Amino acid sequence: MITHRLVLPEDLNQYGFLFGGKMLAWVDEASWIAASLDFPGCHFVTVGMDKVEFHHGVAKGVILEIQCVLVKQGRTSVTYQVEVRQGSSKDQGVIFSTCVSFVNVDSDGSKKELGDKIESTPSV
Repeated sequence: MITHRLVLPEDLNQYGFLFGGKMLAWVDEASWIAASLDFPGCHFVTVGMDKVEFHHGVAKGVILEIQCVLVKQGRTSVTYQVEVRQGSSKDQGVIFSTCVSFVNVDSDGSKKELGDKIESTPSV
């Protein structure tokens, strides 16, 4: 799944660059949406992110492309590789990358087995 975010003035730190926490929130949200679309009916909660590394700063007005790809599926959990680039330009390189893991839970917060993954068809 690919989504986009616009970096606005309220997203910046005192030095004029994107707050790291904003990027983490956007990545968490985008990967949660990807998991929820891939596994409808599951109730995912974030259980972790692996290495969190920013490759360079991001200024106001930049459009970010956030790409989430399923890389691991367990009995109750899924993991998505997330890469963030400027716009849709593959030449710009990766600004930020991580893997985000989710677990499916029931109404009591206990782990619950996943349903079947819905195979998405490419949009035209």
